[in-house]
Amino acid sequence: MNYKNKEKPHTFHIPVMGTGFSIDTPLKVAKYGISSVLSLVDDMLIEQMREHHSRENNLPFEPISDRDDDYRATRTTKYLNMLNDLILKQSNSLKTSPFEANSEITKYFEMLPDSELKSKYLKMLSEKDELIKTKLQSDLRESIVVGSIDVNIMTKLDRDIYKNGEKLPSEHSDASSALRGFANSSLNSSIIFSAGMNRRLYSYIPQFKDFFPNSLGEIKKKIILKVSDFRSAIIQGKFLALKGLWVSEFRIESGLNCGGHAFASQGALMGPILEEFRVKKNELVNNLFEIYNKNLLKKGIDALTQPPDTRVTVQGGIGTAVEQKLLLEYYKVDGTGWGTPFLLAPDVVNIDTGHMQKLIDATSSEVFLSNSSPLGVPFWNLRTSGSEQLRRDRIAAGKPGSSCPKGFLVSNTEFTKVPICHASRVFQKKKLKELSNASYPANKTNQLTANVTDKSCICHDLAGAATLPLGMDPKATPSICCGPNIVNFTKITSLEEMINHIYGRISILQNDNRPHMFIKELNLYVDYLKDEMKKTSDGLLDKTTKYFTEFKENLQNGIDHYYEIAEQFNQTQQENFKNDLDRLLKEIEMLTFQPMQQPT
Repeated sequence: MNYKNKEKPHTFHIPVMGTGFSIDTPLKVAKYGISSVLSLVDDMLIEQMREHHSRENNLPFEPISDRDDDYRATRTTKYLNMLNDLILKQSNSLKTSPFEANSEITKYFEMLPDSELKSKYLKMLSEKDELIKTKLQSDLRESIVVGSIDVNIMTKLDRDIYKNGEKLPSEHSDASSALRGFANSSLNSSIIFSAGMNRRLYSYIPQFKDFFPNSLGEIKKKIILKVSDFRSAIIQGKFLALKGLWVSEFRIESGLNCGGHAFASQGALMGPILEEFRVKKNELVNNLFEIYNKNLLKKGIDALTQPPDTRVTVQGGIGTAVEQKLLLEYYKVDGTGWGTPFLLAPDVVNIDTGHMQKLIDATSSEVFLSNSSPLGVPFWNLRTSGSEQLRRDRIAAGKPGSSCPKGFLVSNTEFTKVPICHASRVFQKKKLKELSNASYPANKTNQLTANVTDKSCICHDLAGAATLPLGMDPKATPSICCGPNIVNFTKITSLEEMINHIYGRISILQNDNRPHMFIKELNLYVDYLKDEMKKTSDGLLDKTTKYFTEFKENLQNGIDHYYEIAEQFNQTQQENFKNDLDRLLKEIEMLTFQPMQQPT
């Protein structure tokens, strides 16, 4: 395989995973040219990790108290700067290591995909003339690129900060402070905005010069938008272009076949979404560039002669080299994201041995789309996790809810002036009391009660992936936000093995009957549609017949597209793919919505 990577040596990246799983993944993979993403949600965890790695590397550490001015942004900046410094040292050491078996520089080149750079490496290995070989080795050392240390802000997590009961100005909000921490860092990398548009946050970005091109047209701090479809890319891209800001990458994620929070679409499937980007990418870039250049001039910045690089990448449920190849070669994406399978690679992510074994043993029923998130967004969860067990124990003890030790997900003001979290003990106690005084039928009361007590303290428990195995919090109860793809990976692996799997050099899949990623997503949407219909019939959701009709039409249109691309597979794969499409199409056609019966 030979793909254009725009100076990126690998055709994949490692997306953000929770808060703790990938909080220091760049330290483990960036020296090999692999880009990865860490979350900026939890500044408490960030400070803990800064202390941990300072001690591990004999660096001075001065704690930043939450009583210090601008502590959240300062913690973020100092941690990112430390990562940057440590990774540059790692890379310099790698560059000077010898080309011999198992050396760091050999690992770097052995892990590369088939590419021009990999061919140069193989040529060096076969060269007999020592002078030429030495020259080739020197060239290879110069070609080494460090993976990007990218960061993620979930735009919905933008808690306002209160002092003495009064709300502080918007630049003190959680998302704005995290943005400021990244913007003030020494990184030359990207910030990913996920979970939709946040106008307040986006309007704050122009305060920082690193997001604008320098005299050479280079942008030090790049913007990546995680988008659900082409329309979202247009809307958010234009909003930013009007502020003189360029979107360097549109990162498409499956609405349901992903890890963590799942932002389901109205039946819009990944294949048709990718097809629209494939056909219209140039049109999108040119339209945004015209708006962008005009607004650069308004800011007194020289217009550019051509658009900056714009990548389209995709993630969510990818599991085989065949799927990787389809995405890169047919849909022409510039890269892919592999997340959930890396949860079984302890040299890449943070996870304790107990939960790693639970993932290995996990069945499809234990990996479920839960109601756990206080944000009210479906959240992929593991029933056997420490977090879920603690939540059930609290309910059994008659004390549902968490003490809310971090408070990053506070949003509810039903009972208080200052927002509180849906997972907190305070909220759940008040809400359950309100339900007990209501006159709902028993079945509806039970469902509404479950909706309250299902919420768990994920902003604290997601950090447990790091704080438990690193000994920072021996009593941590980690939340595990794996996607459904995890059931196909059932053994502990390593970075090198995962990369060899991604590029088709080996297979670490244990499930021979694993459905294609497009089929799995379609299955998930059919189940989701059934669930939405039932909840609406039971009076728990307010959806219309028109909504469900359009949902079904979107699924059917997606199936039509998949029939068209089936020829991309070999005969056996094509037959299985079409059989799955036939089965699911019949299932969708049989679905009918029964509106809730109104009392007479």
